[in-house]
Formats: sequence, C-alpha cells, structure tokens
Amino acid sequence: MNQPLWTRNFTLLLLSNLFLFLALEMLLPTLPIFASDRGASDAQVGLIVALFTYSAVVTRLFVGVASDKFGKGRLLILGVLICLLGTVSYLAAATVSVMLMLRILHGIGFGLSTTLYGTIASDIIPARRRGEGMGFFGTGNSIAISLGPFIGIWLMDDYSFNVLFITGGVILLLALLFTLLVKKDALESVPEPKAAQPKVGEVQVSAYEADERQADETKAAGQHKSLPFLTRFIEFTALFPSLLGLLVGLSFGGVISFITLFGVETGIQNIAYFFLVLAISEFLIRFVSGRIFDTKGRFWVLFPSGILCLIGTTLLYFTDSIGLLILAAVFYGAGLGALFPALQAWVIDRVAPHRRGVATATFYNSFDLGIGSGAVLLGIVVTWTNYATMYLVSGVFFVIYLIVYYWYEQRQAKQSPSKKLAN
Repeated sequence: MNQPLWTRNFTLLLLSNLFLFLALEMLLPTLPIFASDRGASDAQVGLIVALFTYSAVVTRLFVGVASDKFGKGRLLILGVLICLLGTVSYLAAATVSVMLMLRILHGIGFGLSTTLYGTIASDIIPARRRGEGMGFFGTGNSIAISLGPFIGIWLMDDYSFNVLFITGGVILLLALLFTLLVKKDALESVPEPKAAQPKVGEVQVSAYEADERQADETKAAGQHKSLPFLTRFIEFTALFPSLLGLLVGLSFGGVISFITLFGVETGIQNIAYFFLVLAISEFLIRFVSGRIFDTKGRFWVLFPSGILCLIGTTLLYFTDSIGLLILAAVFYGAGLGALFPALQAWVIDRVAPHRRGVATATFYNSFDLGIGSGAVLLGIVVTWTNYATMYLVSGVFFVIYLIVYYWYEQRQAKQSPSKKLAN
C-alpha cells in the first residue's frame, strides 16, 4: 500500500477525464432543447439522444482490437479530439439531419475516450491500490454530474447556445491538453506481470482473486477457441461484473431521467439539489470504499453498496419534501459511488493486462445499455402508474443484484473451501 497513487500521470489523466465528462454533462439537459428549437419532433429528440449512446456502445466493441494495432495513447487523443470537434460543430447544426450525424460522431469519440481513460488509469494505478485508485478516478464523473447540468442550463438561459458550445469546446481543449501532457510511456504502458502469491497472513485481496482469475482465464481460453471472433470484441471473464453493472444501469437510467419530472409531480422545489447531494455523497464515500475493497475484499463493498442504493430508491418512493429527497440522494449516492468503481476494479482484476481495453469496453457497454433500457422500461412504468411508484420498481433491480451477487459468492466459496466470503 506504500506505492504512490497520486503521480503526475494519474492526476493529469483524472483531470482530463473530469473535463471530458463535464463537457458532456453540460449538453445532456440542453441539447434536446436546442434540437427542439431547430424543429425536431419528440421522436427525433429521442433519436438524437439514443444515437449518441448506441454509437458509443458499438465503438467500444472495437477499442480493444484498435488499441492493439494503433496504441492506446493515440486512440485516446483521437477520441478526445473527436469529442471536441463534435461539440464545436453543433454551432453549424442548422438542421436535424446534421445533428443526427454529429451525434453519431460525438458518440464515437465518447466511446473511444471513456474506454481508454479507464484502461490507461488501471495500468497506471498500483495493483494493490486499484480499488482506491479507481474510486478516486471516478470522482471526475461525480463532479461532472453535479456541475455540468448547472453550468449548461446557466449558459443556455443567460447567454446563448453558441456560448454553451464554445465553452464546451474550451473545456474539451483543456482535456486534450492534459492528455497530451501525460507521459507517452504511461499512455502506452507495458502490461504488468502477475503479482506474486501472498504469504500466509498477508492482507491482500489477490489471495482470493488468484484462484478465481486462474479459473476464469482457463474458461476464457476455451471460449476463445470456440468463439475466436467474439473474443476480439467481448471479454468473457468480465461478463458477470458487467451483468451486475447492467442491473445498476437499469435503475440509474430511471433515477436520472425522471427526477426533474418527479419534482414537478410532487411539488418539490429546487430538485437540482438532488444532483448536488448525489455527487457529494459519491465523492465522499470513495475515501472509504476503495480502501475497504483493497484490504477486506470486494464483497464488503459490493453487497453493502447495493443495500444503500435500494434504501435510496425506496426513500424516493416516500419522498414528499426536500428533506427526504436529500436523504435519498445521500443513500443512493453513497451506494453508487462505492459500487461503480468497485465493479470496474473487479473487472480489471479478473483479466490479463493485455485484455483490459476489451474488458473495460464490455463493462461500460453493459452499464450504458442498462441506462438506456432502464429509461425506456421505467418510462413505461410511469405511464401506467406515477413517478414515485416507478422509483419503487427501480429498486427491484437492486434486489435482483443482491440476490445474484450473493449467490455467486456462495457458489465461489463452495467450489474452493479455502476461500472466504470476505475476500
């Protein structure tokens, strides 16, 4: 645990990731309004939002193969540059057709950059501090979720869409600059050797992970022979954590998509405080959850955080005041802030270093597909009931998450009696 975490390269990469997500979050609540002003119908607005997600998902399928051929660093710089060009190009989007094409381009850049940020960060972070490091690295997303919508709406309302897009371009220019300042050997890091087996009594998560990784790699090797084409785009050893990420995304999609309309339905003012408290809670929990992951094992992060998220969605069902709304944000933010980086660190721990790009893409795609599908499914629930009931239903995904994950850990423990649930 004495290996340095806050190196120059890690800090620059974290800041670059933060600015990329900040520019994205600024557009989430404002771009649909921009499209509507340009004559887009409700269906076209939905398509504009969906095309971004799906183009990012498709792009991630090819990141692992492309990074082997062109290098992770070059592709990351390309991804950020595409996001920059896509954001600034909205200035010239006079028609809906042009916007649709730009959203596809923007999604490609987002798919490239988000996958490679996580992959390169996992290479830079010391193996024994991966849970802690990935937790802090993810704070960029939390800060962006908090500040991005506020900044975007403020620029749109008080200035203009042109100022909004130019500001987003400047922010992405800074993200590109920070990426260029990361040393080349860090961007194109050589896969690290496997860690040595821990001594008896040594506090180290890999005591549990070593047997599991060996079994996973053996299983993946058999799948690689039978499905050589798919293994170029999907990392099979990352599928179970990615399944859990899908379940989390299904709930998260509903929580984020409808919270503003929920405020209108319940008559709660200042619904934006939910996002602020959510981000603060996500940020603070990572000072604790990462170290627990690295010292006690994944179970003591992944299972309690699922319970916290379930409490958060249940509180939203009962929410009729700003106090309950903030309390729900505290629980949901703490659970999500601990859970997401822990799943990502687990994905990295399960795969060989040269497969981290494909594994990260598999995980992010599952989470994003969950968000998109959750927004659609829970939107149908809203049409049948109301927003409060929809949040109660969204908690069902966490019930499934807890059952599936606990079953998995019990099954792993039975297969190897020497393993403990804690690790």
